[in-house]
Amino acid sequence: MKNKFLWLLLALVSVSQTAQSLEILQLNPLQEQSQAAHLTAEVLQRYHYKPVKLDDTSSAKIFDNYIKSLDSQRIFFLQADIDQFSEGKTMLDDAILKEDLSIPFAIFNIYQQRVVERTAYARSLLKKGFSFDKVEGYQYTREKAAWAQSPDEVNDLWRKRVKNDWLRLKMAGKDDKSIMSTLDKRYENTLTSIAKIKNDDVFQSFMNAYTLTVDPHTNYFGIRASEDFDISMKLSLVGIGAVLQEKDEYTTIRELVTGGPAALSGKLKVGDRIVGVGQSEKKAPTEVMGWRLDDTVALIRGAENSVVVLDILPAEAGPDGKHKIITLTRKKISLEQQAAKKSIIEVKDGNDTRQIGVITLPVFYQDFGARQKGDKNYKSATRDVKRLLEELKKAKVDSVLVDLRDNGGGSLDEAIELTGLFIDKGPVLQERDVKGSIKVDSDTAIGLTWNGPLGVLINRSSASASEIFAAAIQDYGRGVIIGEQSFGKGTVQSVVDLDQLVKNEQPKFGEIKMTIAQFFRINGSTTQLRGVVPDISLPSATDIESYGESSFDNALPWSQIRPADFVPAGDLKMLVPLLTTSHEARISKDKDFQYLAEDIAEFNVQRKKNMISLNEAERRKEREVQEARLAVREKNSVITDKTLDKLSKNSPSKPNAIQDDGLQSNERSLDNDLAMEKVRKNGKDILLNEAANILSDELGLLKSNAKLAASVLANTKTH
Repeated sequence: MKNKFLWLLLALVSVSQTAQSLEILQLNPLQEQSQAAHLTAEVLQRYHYKPVKLDDTSSAKIFDNYIKSLDSQRIFFLQADIDQFSEGKTMLDDAILKEDLSIPFAIFNIYQQRVVERTAYARSLLKKGFSFDKVEGYQYTREKAAWAQSPDEVNDLWRKRVKNDWLRLKMAGKDDKSIMSTLDKRYENTLTSIAKIKNDDVFQSFMNAYTLTVDPHTNYFGIRASEDFDISMKLSLVGIGAVLQEKDEYTTIRELVTGGPAALSGKLKVGDRIVGVGQSEKKAPTEVMGWRLDDTVALIRGAENSVVVLDILPAEAGPDGKHKIITLTRKKISLEQQAAKKSIIEVKDGNDTRQIGVITLPVFYQDFGARQKGDKNYKSATRDVKRLLEELKKAKVDSVLVDLRDNGGGSLDEAIELTGLFIDKGPVLQERDVKGSIKVDSDTAIGLTWNGPLGVLINRSSASASEIFAAAIQDYGRGVIIGEQSFGKGTVQSVVDLDQLVKNEQPKFGEIKMTIAQFFRINGSTTQLRGVVPDISLPSATDIESYGESSFDNALPWSQIRPADFVPAGDLKMLVPLLTTSHEARISKDKDFQYLAEDIAEFNVQRKKNMISLNEAERRKEREVQEARLAVREKNSVITDKTLDKLSKNSPSKPNAIQDDGLQSNERSLDNDLAMEKVRKNGKDILLNEAANILSDELGLLKSNAKLAASVLANTKTH
């Protein structure tokens, strides 16, 4: 294998020479990474729900996935690179099983060289400037494009890329000097970022290229990725309570978490920069200027009630300004932004005003460790939602809407238990394991928390546990499902700790999130591929062919088993057509929905076109048309000039959630970036409002039709 890849060794000499001048080091695999790869392969081939043999066929798929992960837009590698790499296309299985990962690391090192070359060329173009009189276009999505055949061809791709960056800034009102400075800094940051990549990052990318060949939802987690996954599930961590971002080589405070040590100290504020982190007041802090954000975060996190010392450069200070040293005690921080929340939408219908309680759930979280230890206050999505439902009942809401848009899933147990808040005890889903055995998972709690009218709002990004919940509510006839067809993920994953498997005392090998079963609805069908089809559909710009389970080549097929034994809680067959008729009549007269339809149509045209003009006159004409269209809508916008002024009180210009300023997030002032984020968050959510209107329609129908009400809420009485 090494003899056949002599070209790689020779190529790496060039990489090393290029890298030395730019302080980019050649990366090599660690022994424990090669061991972890081999162990992962053994586990996946033995215990996965649908084992895939690691051979030449799967090796070729790993190769394709790996190249895509490095250069998905095909703007760095040449066809000649791909041809050379392809000589090892069927050797990656041997690389894993023989614990020699030199090939994927060699490919990555050449990728680094190509990034350096392309970025250096991009920066060289800035000195020449551009003329925007020529009629030509820039293809902004190149996933399916052919690889560039020559350096001249790839340089022309980059010329257009840089020209588009320049034109965006010019149209936003920037002068040539400012544009040149902004773009030069942007491309310099690209080089800085590539220089900070570690062998852990390369290994993580390669391993996920491998696991993706097994199935779309099997993943490898390195040690740090495992920690982040654990935090996302339990919604808590031990730290100082600050949201950080990397900005101009500084670790900058973007947000202070209410109730966290940083906020309670009164000594830190948004915009302050952390330039040093220490673990004791007796030792000088370690300088973290220029560090990767995740490395700095790892230093700041630690054991609960331990001390962390921060060297702070205040937001208002210049680079040579006076620092201040702040000592904080680490505490457990709850990530409330991802926790369940409630709100109430008032819907007027003639003389009636109806209260629709909304539960927004971003993820099905659960602190597994705390629950296993018997902690009575463990963090749980179901427990939080139950508390919120009790509060909504006290507020005397008429109906409840569970908003699961963009909820990608989480704990299977939480999906089952959450369903139990809305149904009396009974089956929620069925699981089929690797042996073909079928298990029925049920809600065993007698009674329910909410027995009134119910709706569930989903979109294409609602997946896994979200689909389990929505499907169960639909199968029981318990509530109306509103929105888009969901993602279509009908598989169950479990996390395997590789270190625990081989009894390592210290974390070394990481974890695998592995598919172990397929779940089925209680009606016997699966959500796999097809997802949950809503009872009432809302407009969508999502391209189902390119996003969702059906977009994966190796997704499991749709299948069906026998239905579980369950008693429906209601029957919506008579109700849904009536609600659909009212919904369609309402949105046909609603300007917001008319505008949304226009935007979706325009978006689809542009997506299909996949080309943007680099001629300034054409671009300005296109923008004038867009601005004229937006001006017509301005009267109906919830974002007024007064709102914008308030959000941008100290900013040099008003933030606009729609107009393109040509900047990336880290290139804006922090105040402006945060203000734009608020504008987007506070924008009118017409889909949520329409879902509330649909539930209001339901209330009106149930009130006026006793027979219909008896059918819809047949078995939802509390015990």
